[in-house]
Amino acid sequence: MSKEKNLSKGLLVGFLAGGVVGAIIALLYAPKSGKELRKDIKDKTDEYLGEAGKYIAEAKDKAKELINEGKQKSDKIITDAKAKTDEILKDAEKLFHDAKSKAGSAVTSGKSIIEKEAGDIKSAIKAGVDAYRETKNS
Repeated sequence: MSKEKNLSKGLLVGFLAGGVVGAIIALLYAPKSGKELRKDIKDKTDEYLGEAGKYIAEAKDKAKELINEGKQKSDKIITDAKAKTDEILKDAEKLFHDAKSKAGSAVTSGKSIIEKEAGDIKSAIKAGVDAYRETKNS
């Protein structure tokens, strides 16, 4: 697609340049007075400058369109990236809160088990001390 555009632009520029050269040669060999020749050259120059101006204006318009398309596409990509980032952050926060709540419940459960075991150990130690005293006193 790009090669076709470059080829068509090259052909257009070539035809334009060839037309200018051909017109100048035709005017120089035409049997006219100097005043008429200068007027014809000026008219042809103005005509070709007008055509070149149109071509440049079209090229500017196409360049603006391409720039606007590129800007719109980049804005869409940025918007999509922001949305995906927000989604990933929300998922990460949810995972963090889930892990935190699970860890909290594990700590609470572990704490109650340790407290129960500590109570059992205290009771066992007290029973052992009491049995030792009874054995010693008897």
